[in-house]
Amino acid sequence: MPRVVDEEARRAHIADAVLRLAAKDGLHAVSLRAVAAESGLNIGSVRHYFDSQHALMRFAMRTTIDQTTARLVERRAAMGSLADMPPEETVDRLTEFLSELLPLDERRRTEITVLVEFLMAARANPGLDDLAREAVEGTVTLARRIVDAQARSGRYEPRDPEIEAPRLAALIDGIAFRAVLQPDLTTPGECVAVLRAHLAELTRPVGDPHV
Repeated sequence: MPRVVDEEARRAHIADAVLRLAAKDGLHAVSLRAVAAESGLNIGSVRHYFDSQHALMRFAMRTTIDQTTARLVERRAAMGSLADMPPEETVDRLTEFLSELLPLDERRRTEITVLVEFLMAARANPGLDDLAREAVEGTVTLARRIVDAQARSGRYEPRDPEIEAPRLAALIDGIAFRAVLQPDLTTPGECVAVLRAHLAELTRPVGDPHV
């Protein structure tokens, strides 16, 4: 009998190989032949799913965005309502939630490294611009939702969301990118501490004299 191939499992297997290669050697190294070798498949099997390096690059980025989004959705559902939490607990929950966007373990480090590689490649390749924009706008949108929710609660000092949302997004991107580009200079502990300090400022209760 012919062997039955689980198409989704095979694509996921190839996706893992693509992400490992991109994180280790850069997106320029993600060729059909290299992915075949990394995944332990023959090149014909890889060609069955992807017909070019461009398709592989887009798949790598699409996979990264989708995996990160799925984890964020899961974490947000588990976090529950922040409306009645003490400010310190709110900071803890938000720090844990947004840490999903920081390279604190091998999986997240791989994904953020791929993101950096992809954003650089998209500067010279218009065929990648839509996914690059989606990734960047996604962080800003997430930050905007957090800032808007804090403002609606009326519990915290008023903030201008037009400034605070991109500010929070830039902080997350900045420390994440530093951590993958210069890991010796930006440790996981520092990433979390910087994020927590900013969120503590962002959620300063109304009337709190502490600066």
